[in-house]
Amino acid sequence: MAHHDLDRYSGKRDFRITTEPSATARGKRGKSHQLRFVVQKHWARRLHYDFRLELDGVLMSWAVPKGPSFDPTEKRMAIHVEDHPLDYADFEGTIPPKQYGAGTVIVWDHGTWEPIGDPHAGMEAGKLVFLLHGQKLAGRWELVRISRSDDAHDQWILFKKRDQWARSLAQFDVISTFPDSVIAHPLGALEAPKIVANGAAAAGASLVNAKRSKTPAHLSPQLAVPTTSLPSGGNWIIEAKFDGYRVLARIIDSRVTLLTRGGEDWTNKLKGVASDIEKLGISEGWVDGEIVVLRDGVPDFNALQNAIKGEGNNDIVYFVFDIPYWEGNDLRRTPLSMRRAHLAQLVEGKADRVRFSESFEAPPAQVFKSACELGLEGLVLKRAESAYTSTRSPDWIKAKCKLRQEFVICGFGYRAGSRTEVGRLLLGVYDQGKLRFAGSVGTGWTGKTATDLREKLEKLQVSKAAFDASEMTGTRWAQGNAAATHWVRQKLVAEVEFSAWTRDGRVRHASFKGLRSDKSPKDIRQEAVEVDTNVSRSAVKVTHPERVIDSASGIRKLDLVRYYESVAEWMLPHLAARPVAFLRAPDGIGKEVFFQKHLESSRLSGLTAHPKSLWPGHGALLTVDSADALAAAAQLNAVEFHTWNSTVAALRYPDRIVFDLDPGEGVSWRHVLEAAQLVQGFLTELALKAWIKTSGGKGLHVVVPLAPELDYPTVKGFSHAVVCHLAKVLPERFVAKSGAANRKGKVFVDYLRNGLGQTTVAAFSARARPGMGVSMPISWRQLSDLKGPDYWNVRNAREYLSFQRTDPWRDFWKTAQTLTAAMERLG
Repeated sequence: MAHHDLDRYSGKRDFRITTEPSATARGKRGKSHQLRFVVQKHWARRLHYDFRLELDGVLMSWAVPKGPSFDPTEKRMAIHVEDHPLDYADFEGTIPPKQYGAGTVIVWDHGTWEPIGDPHAGMEAGKLVFLLHGQKLAGRWELVRISRSDDAHDQWILFKKRDQWARSLAQFDVISTFPDSVIAHPLGALEAPKIVANGAAAAGASLVNAKRSKTPAHLSPQLAVPTTSLPSGGNWIIEAKFDGYRVLARIIDSRVTLLTRGGEDWTNKLKGVASDIEKLGISEGWVDGEIVVLRDGVPDFNALQNAIKGEGNNDIVYFVFDIPYWEGNDLRRTPLSMRRAHLAQLVEGKADRVRFSESFEAPPAQVFKSACELGLEGLVLKRAESAYTSTRSPDWIKAKCKLRQEFVICGFGYRAGSRTEVGRLLLGVYDQGKLRFAGSVGTGWTGKTATDLREKLEKLQVSKAAFDASEMTGTRWAQGNAAATHWVRQKLVAEVEFSAWTRDGRVRHASFKGLRSDKSPKDIRQEAVEVDTNVSRSAVKVTHPERVIDSASGIRKLDLVRYYESVAEWMLPHLAARPVAFLRAPDGIGKEVFFQKHLESSRLSGLTAHPKSLWPGHGALLTVDSADALAAAAQLNAVEFHTWNSTVAALRYPDRIVFDLDPGEGVSWRHVLEAAQLVQGFLTELALKAWIKTSGGKGLHVVVPLAPELDYPTVKGFSHAVVCHLAKVLPERFVAKSGAANRKGKVFVDYLRNGLGQTTVAAFSARARPGMGVSMPISWRQLSDLKGPDYWNVRNAREYLSFQRTDPWRDFWKTAQTLTAAMERLG
């Protein structure tokens, strides 16, 4: 069997047309070279996954229609195809029409693989067992040939072997959970993310991937990336974010040295902590953690600063959370869950001032809320399977309850009426190597601290400003304080809490928390971000998950809820702050369905209900403003989401017009596409930009964004005039009257949806029709290739989005048009 011949690969492709890599000569690889694997997601005539393993300088390849599964009972068909060149492992792009495999390709997963046994003998025998180390796939897998020698296709099956990574499909579907490219959206983990029991490696578990290594003299800590949204579900270890100082303990010959994040030796300042670390019985290694002082069970940063100075030094506690080296073993490649389990064993009951940083077993959004209510600084979330890297890695993310970060002190002013105390500090952050003004802080310190700051800063005074004076133009400081500013050398770092960033990068409502002697001014960047717990995937419990919603497609209730969870990031901008009506189908779309606009009949968890006074004479309007609310509505059998053309902030002033192209009997799909292009052309003549989406039902929606200045009657009147004009100019194509008899053979452009209280199905909403099509935003360039209004559905819409690098509606949100000129042109 010729496994390693690239002639078949080259013979199927014209490299003058396709951007795929050509077949190049194989380079020699050393014995230490790790074999690569890649799984490419390929949307050709139909969606499938290309599974490739490197061997002998090529990529052996299988086409897997359903993709891999962590469920050992799921035997996935895998068609053995031609070998591919090694360069193909990095290929992402679109293969042009009429070329072999025409369609779009993304790198769904990649990493390294280890054959178990001789891979050449395995290929010959038709049974290949191997280990995968990817960002999504991990553990032991097997490929087995099932075809006979005379079969037209070389058919194999791919399945997961039973090991610590195996999970049932109902418990974890890696295909739907992680649909996107790891090039565009890297997960940064060596082993399968989010599927290992959270932080719970069994006591005494083997430290896999550990390597014998001399304990290094220096080690930089792994740092966390600020996050604006919390992950939900999955395999994250959730710890408290301590309000203290990061400290690493280096242990050589049983002697402990305590080092700050910047490498400063604090052993003499923390003798009690160092003494307690020695009680752990570690002779060689590195331990990572944070020192704090607890007040009423909560870390107190000011108390810690005083303790470091010697006032209450015995109150300092060292919370440890990682052990990258231990007794001659480099554990950095050992999954974090196992490192933590090992560290917990070493710490348990050994010392009063050394404690293990426990994790929280609950959904991140719930833990975050509780942490903030308890007065904690926030959370640090870490992928349970991640390695330890001495960088700022997305495997660790941090979420702060309040905006808070370090700033460089660039100048100061005295307190009004006094030259013994500081009254205000000027703050800066570095941006591309240059110091940038970030505002000022004038509260948060005691009289003693204000005096201490004055003494320190007066010794650092310089005559030159820290940044260009133009940066401060228009600021409160420039309006009367500039002359009283005393500039200083950039030597001190302040920790500051504040309410928000202004548009020009200044802090608002800032409060001083203390000086940070453990951080270098040159390392200070704008970092603090506000955490939005509403944009993450919901952890809603789905009741009756197996109930079939659509008998035609077999789509279940669980599929529908998971679909809405998966598209929340895209869908929420189309829902946010708009009154919504739900089409609910408690017994499936073939049975009785009903619309719900208000809260009178039942309570829908997570939704925002607005005062009845907003729309007198009607029930409370509802809005869906979070992923939790979206999933909760789906859990309560909401299939369709219909929204107003205005937001609750300006309820009677629409900020869009919707033209619903509704084809009558006998109208071909091609004529519907032409009708949409004609509508766009006429709107362009009126100097109006428009966007388009499928309805998920029979037609298309053309949407025109507006500035919310005109009332509903005016906007509806304009839309009616547009439709009447189309029907008058092109009566063979368009009709301005509703009703099946009127629109037979024509397209009715429905303007009635532009009235007060009228709704249109939202982008990404499913439809209560057989097949459960989805309303999908597209670009005008895509229109000619569109196969139908329900081409995208609950099963394939999220897969389609994983191939989209840009949002075709990205400019919609910043386009606020007026109708004045258009109304004049229309007459």
